[in-house]
Amino acid sequence: MDSYLKHYINGKWVDSIGGKRHEVISPSTEEACTEITLGTQADVDAAVAAAREAFKTFSQTSREERIALMNRIIEEYKKRIPDFAKSMAAEMGAPVSFATMAQAPAGLGGFLGTLPALENFAFKEQHGANTVVYEPIGVVGLITPWNWPLNQIALKVAPCIAAGNTMVLKPSEECPGNAAIFAEVMDAAGVPPGVFNLVQGDGPTVGAAISAHPDIDMVSFTGSTRAGILVAKAAADTVKRVHQELGGKSPNVVLPDAKFEEVLPPTVQGVLINSGQSCIAPTRILVQKDRAQEAANFVKAMFEGTKVGDPLQEGAHIGPVVNKAQYEKIQGLIQSAIDEGATLETGGTDRPADLNRGYYIKPTVFSGVTPDMRIAKEEVFGPVATIMAYDDLDQAIAIANDTEYGLSAVVSGDPAKAAEVAPKLRAGMVAINNWGPAPGAPFGGYKQSGNGREAGLFGLKDFMEVKAISGLPA
Repeated sequence: MDSYLKHYINGKWVDSIGGKRHEVISPSTEEACTEITLGTQADVDAAVAAAREAFKTFSQTSREERIALMNRIIEEYKKRIPDFAKSMAAEMGAPVSFATMAQAPAGLGGFLGTLPALENFAFKEQHGANTVVYEPIGVVGLITPWNWPLNQIALKVAPCIAAGNTMVLKPSEECPGNAAIFAEVMDAAGVPPGVFNLVQGDGPTVGAAISAHPDIDMVSFTGSTRAGILVAKAAADTVKRVHQELGGKSPNVVLPDAKFEEVLPPTVQGVLINSGQSCIAPTRILVQKDRAQEAANFVKAMFEGTKVGDPLQEGAHIGPVVNKAQYEKIQGLIQSAIDEGATLETGGTDRPADLNRGYYIKPTVFSGVTPDMRIAKEEVFGPVATIMAYDDLDQAIAIANDTEYGLSAVVSGDPAKAAEVAPKLRAGMVAINNWGPAPGAPFGGYKQSGNGREAGLFGLKDFMEVKAISGLPA
């Protein structure tokens, strides 16, 4: 069992002040694989005090010093990719091959995408009689999820470093090992004491303490909309900046004349990758009604060709979902679709063949799904695709926008025709014949998918304050 019982505060590994031991259950074995200590308010207070003291000097560092530091972090991060991959395979079920090729590199990409933004960033701009300057915001609380853990950590830590902020990170207690290894990376890279602090813990205690803390100037949260609302409410009394990337229910608008064999494999794979546990997974596949069954047959073949297996084994298969609660939620949504009259094309509520334990979900496809069904409204977070029929593109756009979320959307088909549809979709990101944003794109959404953006230039700006100075000498 991996053991990470200490927090990383002020450049040292320290014992918790009154915390309790917590075991992480592997979703593939249903047995404990990691132990951590769930932190306390006192741990958060200690980390915030260290971060506030470190801010006095780190906020005054030069662009060149921060660039050098980020380059050292990148080099140390590369050395630990095998360790990151093994940890995520055990704790959240990302197959070790996928974790090595995608999950761990995604975190590296957060730094590689922020570095050029820092190198070219205009910290001072002239707007008429005003000189506008960008300054560090202060101490930032970071609360990150389990599904793409290193990606979300890096998309917050990298702009904090680039901006000159100091920070306190609370990763998900479902997948904490990679964050502890990340803290080792930061230490090895020579991040000054107090600039980066790690407090392991749960949302109701450590997350709430970070959100409400009077000495934290900004909280950046990635997770469910339900939890994001709690973070915002806790932060309201101190009027700190609240930066959120929340849930999604992404549509995949398949154009009427789309060539399925060309455009569906790269877009529909977004429902399978990471066992469907991606906030931008395009699960609602909207197809012109005369081709709906043709599309269902195509997607069914893709899903039936997807193997499910042990995440600790190398291969191109998908793994389990993260825990029992998620497993039961997904099974409940699958059953609800059956009960509400959708057609089960493949998959269902049984475990995949040859797997008698672990939180494995059969890759599942439904056709005949209508907008009023639960499975069309709620975020599934599993390898489950729904085929929904439309009469014309106006109706397709209406169905696509008929959700409380607005994180991302996909258009599958002729790019020239897709370009006419993209502006009509109420989402922060639209991908044509793909399911993820291009590198460096601002990541974030509309409506209940959150506030603010991450990655690249836009992510850097969101982690900074803006000051206007007038009356300066010419």
